Amino acid sequence: MVNLLTIVTLSRGKCGLSTCTTRYLLTMTLADLLVLITEVILYRICYYYFPGSFLDITPVCIVLAVLIHATTDWSVWFTITFTFDRFVAICCQKLKRKYCTEQTSTVVLAVTCILFFFKNIPFYFIFEPVQIIDNAPWGCDAKLIYYTEPWWVAFDWFVTVSAPLLPFALILFLNALTVRHIFVASRARKRLRGQNKGENRSDPEMESRRRSVILLFTLSGSFILLWLMYVMEFLYYHITGTDPGDYNVSEYIFIKVAYILLILSCCSNTFIYVVTQSKFREQFKSAVKYSLTSIIQLLKNIKLREAKRQDSSVSCT
Repeated sequence: MVNLLTIVTLSRGKCGLSTCTTRYLLTMTLADLLVLITEVILYRICYYYFPGSFLDITPVCIVLAVLIHATTDWSVWFTITFTFDRFVAICCQKLKRKYCTEQTSTVVLAVTCILFFFKNIPFYFIFEPVQIIDNAPWGCDAKLIYYTEPWWVAFDWFVTVSAPLLPFALILFLNALTVRHIFVASRARKRLRGQNKGENRSDPEMESRRRSVILLFTLSGSFILLWLMYVMEFLYYHITGTDPGDYNVSEYIFIKVAYILLILSCCSNTFIYVVTQSKFREQFKSAVKYSLTSIIQLLKNIKLREAKRQDSSVSCT
């Protein structure tokens, strides 16, 4: 519900953000919503509370697995595209005019979406049915060749490097370059404006840049922190060679917490917008009030119709 309100709020374009930035944030929020639908609702909740549903039929289960991996990749790489867009906007003024446009952002997001959808197609051929019941395949289990054949092992490494090892490195690298550029530019602007001599004049350019940097660093920092345990578990698994099925209690708890934080990263963006963007807070509050008012009015209309029906039935008798 919160992600839907965030999508509505950003779609109105009244949050004081550029159209390009709004488009990136909108697609990030939409990708996070898709992760919550596929990973949490369709997989986790249905698996634990509705076992034996149609989602456990092998073809449906396989498609769901592909969608889970694809939406997770979208959530991660839309964050990367946003980070790179802010890097260009802040550090590359000449490239900014050509790159930070509505058309470019649309192309970048569309290409990212298509590439990472096709990248996860091989998952469709990894799984096989767990059992056959009345000639119908049920359940999904990875084939043994997935763990032994060199091309599948290479694919597994490629999947993990693409999310989140490479995104980790890219975010840290781009943010480091952005911080360096801002530090140098701010000192130069202070000298030009005479602030190094004790003057205290406002600088709209630096203020706008400061807000943009706060949003950028908060989003990327949240991504790094919430994915950190998952990366640590991946490195531990490949360095020690320990089978996850043989994990002790502490290791099992660690990996479960890592997955919880990974999913939580798809719910944190709304909180970050509220904390860092004052105009977004105002628009979000108005969206919440409008939603609550609409729901209350709908309930009143339903009660009014029921009352009219009862009155009409009494008059007829």
